[in-house]
Amino acid sequence: MDPILETNLAGLLYKGKVRDTYELTSTELLFVATDRVSAFDVVLPNGVPDKGKVLSQLSAFWFEKVSHLIPNHMITLVNDVKTLDAYANQGKSSFPDYLAGRSMIVKKAERIDVECIARGYISGSAWAEYAKSGTVSGQAMPSGLKESDKLPEPLFTPTTKADEGHDESITVEQMASFVGADLTRQIQEKTLEIYDFAEKYARDKGIIIADTKMEFGIIDGQLCLIDELLTPDSSRFWDMARYSPGGAQPSFDKQPLRDWLTSTGWDKEPPGPELPPDIVEASAERYQTAYQWLTGKALGQV
Repeated sequence: MDPILETNLAGLLYKGKVRDTYELTSTELLFVATDRVSAFDVVLPNGVPDKGKVLSQLSAFWFEKVSHLIPNHMITLVNDVKTLDAYANQGKSSFPDYLAGRSMIVKKAERIDVECIARGYISGSAWAEYAKSGTVSGQAMPSGLKESDKLPEPLFTPTTKADEGHDESITVEQMASFVGADLTRQIQEKTLEIYDFAEKYARDKGIIIADTKMEFGIIDGQLCLIDELLTPDSSRFWDMARYSPGGAQPSFDKQPLRDWLTSTGWDKEPPGPELPPDIVEASAERYQTAYQWLTGKALGQV
């Protein structure tokens, strides 16, 4: 089975756009990051080699980096499938080698169904809204901002979390009506605290984190980070040395891939177009460069 697009293990619990989730025990899950590519909420026909390894290993890196700020669901990154041998005695079949480096064992959590976005710069959908109405996620912004400008202060802009279709922007007040005012306050504070820590760290490595989205859950009554964290799939990573507000920025995330898709005239409805070899190669290089700059080591190095 080729993990670039599909996995095939016993106990599939959930198949996401990029990740497949398997049940290991009553309290533990196996998260497998495939090399599938999702853009505009559509999974494309072909993937980007080793993308899943970047997502898993970079998430593990960040979970450890911010563990002093908030607990998370990670138990261990699976660097060797022998890590999973103990689960083979619980009715699971043997585990394939392709899981190494692209999967992690995590604690089960009660997921909070909100995407928690921190924005330090105005770009993407935030720029589109501002250009139209002078607001970001309904919040009034200063006049005269240019695309990619740094915001006066980071913003918390939550959205709904849709398993299918598009996430929709919501206000903090709407989020509070969904999950409660106290939990909303905690999540907002933690989202911005984690972003502030990561943004300062990344700057020292030559990368601007323009925005990022996080997910949270409850484990044993405690708020925790779950899913992925500060990856090129969930963030905008810009080259600090080439940063110049007033337009789109050179980036290490999947924005260039989105730009190529838009240039094809695709209507952003399934099925998506197949990515040509040069776009695949350039995307793989960007993902691995981001990983190397942020962690200080090449993908796969211990």
